[in-house]
Amino acid sequence: MSTPLSAEWKKTACIICSLNCGLEVQTEGGRIVKARGDKDHPTSQGYVCEKSQRMDFYQNGADRITSPKRRRVDGSYEDIDWATAIREIAEKFAAVKAKHGGASILYYGGGSQGNHLGGTYADSTIKALGIVYRSNALAQEKTGEAWVQGKMMGAGVHGDFEHAEVSVFLGKNPFQSHGFARTRVILREIQKDPNRSMIVIDPRRSETAEMADYHLAVRPGTDAWCLTALAAIIVQEGLVAKEWLAEHTTGYDRVAEALKRISIVDYARTCGVDLALLRQVAERIARAKSVSMIEDLGVQMNLHSTLNSYLNRLVWLLTGHYARPGTNNAFVPMLNLSSSTRESAEKAGQSTGGVGNAGKLRPGSHSPVTGAKVIMGLIPCNVIPDEILTDHPSRFRAMFIESSNPVHSLADSQRMRQALRALDVSVVIDVAMTETARQADYVLPASSQFEKAEATFFNLEFPRNGFQLRQPLFASRPGTLTEAEMHARLIEALGELDASHYRFLRQAARWGRTAFGLAFAWKTSRDRKVARYAPVVLYRTLGETLPTSFAPAASLWGISQLFVRGHPAAAARAGFGGSALAAGNKLFDAILTKPSGVIYSVSEYADSWSAVRLPDHKINLCVEEMLKELAVLDSKLPHQDADYPFVLSAGERRSDTSNTSIRDAAWHRRGTFGTLRMHPADAEKIGCKEGDWVSMTTRRGNAQAVVEMGDDLQRGHVSLPNGHGLDYTAADGTEMHKGVSLNELTDTESRDPFAGTPWHKYVPVRIERRVVTQEATA
Repeated sequence: MSTPLSAEWKKTACIICSLNCGLEVQTEGGRIVKARGDKDHPTSQGYVCEKSQRMDFYQNGADRITSPKRRRVDGSYEDIDWATAIREIAEKFAAVKAKHGGASILYYGGGSQGNHLGGTYADSTIKALGIVYRSNALAQEKTGEAWVQGKMMGAGVHGDFEHAEVSVFLGKNPFQSHGFARTRVILREIQKDPNRSMIVIDPRRSETAEMADYHLAVRPGTDAWCLTALAAIIVQEGLVAKEWLAEHTTGYDRVAEALKRISIVDYARTCGVDLALLRQVAERIARAKSVSMIEDLGVQMNLHSTLNSYLNRLVWLLTGHYARPGTNNAFVPMLNLSSSTRESAEKAGQSTGGVGNAGKLRPGSHSPVTGAKVIMGLIPCNVIPDEILTDHPSRFRAMFIESSNPVHSLADSQRMRQALRALDVSVVIDVAMTETARQADYVLPASSQFEKAEATFFNLEFPRNGFQLRQPLFASRPGTLTEAEMHARLIEALGELDASHYRFLRQAARWGRTAFGLAFAWKTSRDRKVARYAPVVLYRTLGETLPTSFAPAASLWGISQLFVRGHPAAAARAGFGGSALAAGNKLFDAILTKPSGVIYSVSEYADSWSAVRLPDHKINLCVEEMLKELAVLDSKLPHQDADYPFVLSAGERRSDTSNTSIRDAAWHRRGTFGTLRMHPADAEKIGCKEGDWVSMTTRRGNAQAVVEMGDDLQRGHVSLPNGHGLDYTAADGTEMHKGVSLNELTDTESRDPFAGTPWHKYVPVRIERRVVTQEATA
C-alpha cells in the first residue's frame, strides 16, 4: 500500500544553482512530488524557476549507493561494512602520511551547490592527515577573480541589481544562470523601466541579451579588448570620477598612463563591436547614478580570464560605482569560503608572489610539482593530473574527494581517470556511483541533501544577507551516513579523539547553551585537540542534544559564535546583539527554528569601505601584473587554427540543463537532449540541417551530437550544454549515457597563465557531418 500524499508543505531549498531558492514541497513516501516557491524565504521570497521541479530526480536517482564499497583488482566493487571501510581508509591514509607527509595527499571538494555542512567537518580530517593542498570547482571558475579582488580590495563584492540604474552582465546570461536573488523578476523590471538600462557583453544573443538595451556582441575570446576599449574611452574622454578616485583609490595615474596608450579604434575592430556603440555604453556607465556589474564563466573560463576580472573592476571603479545603493558592495558572508585566501596569502607572501625573504617559495603557496599559484587556498584544477602522473618525489600519492566529481567536471577526463588510478589510495564520499567514484579505491555513501540538516554558504546579498538551514524531509537510507558522522569516525580511527575529549562537554550540553559555551571556551583553551577538531567535537557533544537528524548542524553553533564576534554591528542590526556568547546562541537558535531561513546580517553602505582591507581602506587600481599583461595583449590575439576552425563554448546554461548532482536525465521530456547549437550558415557550410548528427573533434578527443541551428550564435561559434554526458545506471541495470561529456573534449594545457582556470569557453573544434547507424543512436 503506497504512502499517501502529505498535505503538509515542507520547507527546503533548490540545489541546482548557488542561489538555493527557498522551496515548499509535498512528499509521498520517499518522493518529492510537488514543489513551489517559499514566500517566507528571506531572500528568494517565493521566486523559483523551472529547474526547481527536478529535486526528486536527485533524491531518487537509481544509482544511489547504500553501502561502502571497495574496489577489487579487476575494477569491480564489493560492498563492505562501515567498520571495515573506516579502519582501512584511516590505515591507508595514515600510511601515506607517515611515508610521504601530509603534503602528498590532495583534498578535493567539500560540497556542491547545495551541501556545504559536510565541508565544515572535513576540515578536521584535513588537519588530522596534515593535508596542505586542496582544490574544488571554485578553482576552475573564480580564483582569477578572487586574486584580483585580493589585490584591489581584499573583499568580495556583489551587485545591487534590484536598485541599479545600469546593470552590466559580462560573460553572463542571468536569465538562465541566475546569480542574484529573484533574477528573472528583476531582469523584467529593468527591461520595463525607461530610466534604467541593461548592458550585456557576450558573443551570443542570449535570453538576457534579447532583453538588453545594449548588446556588445564581442568576437569569441576578445572580451579583454572590449573591456580595455571601454576603460580607455572612460579615461581618454574624461569620463572618470576624478574627485571620487582621489578620495577613495590609489594608483590611478599609473592606470591612466596605460589606458591612454590604447588605440580605441583598433581595439574596437579586434573585438568586433562598433566604436559608436562602445562610446555609448561607456558614457551610459559614466553618467549613471548607480551601476552594478557582474562577471561569470563566459569570461572566467575564457582567454585572458584574470585580466578580464581586472578590467571589469576598472570599468566600474573608474566611474565611481561602489559602496552606494545600486552599485557593487562588500557583502558579509556567514562563513567566508575564501577565508583560507588570507591564510594562504600570509603563507605565500602576497606582496612578493609567494617568495620569501630568502628568495624561496614558501610552503603551500604553489603546487608541489608544477609550481602553480595557490589562490583561495586552492591549487588550479587543470594541474591536478600533472601533480600525480609524474615521478617527482613531491607528487600527490592520495586523494580524498567529497561531494565532487572531478573525473567528469575537470578538463581532460581521460587524464583524470588515469591520474586517479595512479594514486596509492583514493576515497570518494558521494550519494551516487559517479564517474569519479568508479575510479576510486573506496566509495562511502552519504545521506542525501534532503535526508539531513543541510545548508550552503553562498550568502552574497547586501545589505540584508540571509541563511537557511534546510530541515530533513526524509530519514537517511539504511547503509548511508552523514558526512559529519563519517569524519567523526575517521578522526577517531586515526586516534585523534576519543570519549575522554567529549565527556565534560556532553555533561555541559545538558545544562543549556550558555553553560555549554562557557565549558567549550574553557575546554578549548586547555585541550589542543578539542580546539583543533572543534567541528567534530561539537557534533559529538552539542549535536547529541539537537532534534533528530539535526546533529550535523552542530558546527553552525561554532560558526554563529565566530560570526557575531567578527561582525558584531551587522549581527546586532539583524537582531543578534548583546554579549558575544548570548548573541551567537541567539543566532544559532534562530537558524534552528526558522525553516525558511533568517536574516543574519544587516549592513550599512559605509561597511563596504571598512571591508576594503588595504591601507586607509583605499582601493588599489594599479595591479602591476595586470598592467604588464595589458601592455602585451595585442601579441595574444585569439589564434585561428585551420584544423579546428570552430570555437566551442563548452558548458552553456540552458533551460534544459541541470547540475551533475541530478544524474537521471528522465526529467527531460521535450525536445532533443544535449544539442550542439550553431549558426545556420555554418551548418550549411558543412552540409548539415537541423537534427543531423555531427562529429566534433578537438586536440584531445571526439564526441557526437545532434545539430540545433540558431542565429543567436555568431558564425564560427558553437555551444554545448553543461551537466550532460553522465554515465547513469537505471533501475533495471541498463547503462545510459545521454549527451556529451564536455571534458572528453578539453585539455589541461589550455588555461589562464595567472590563475590556471581552464578555457572551456574557447575550445577549438572541427565539426563534420556524420552518417549515424542504428547502433550508434542506440
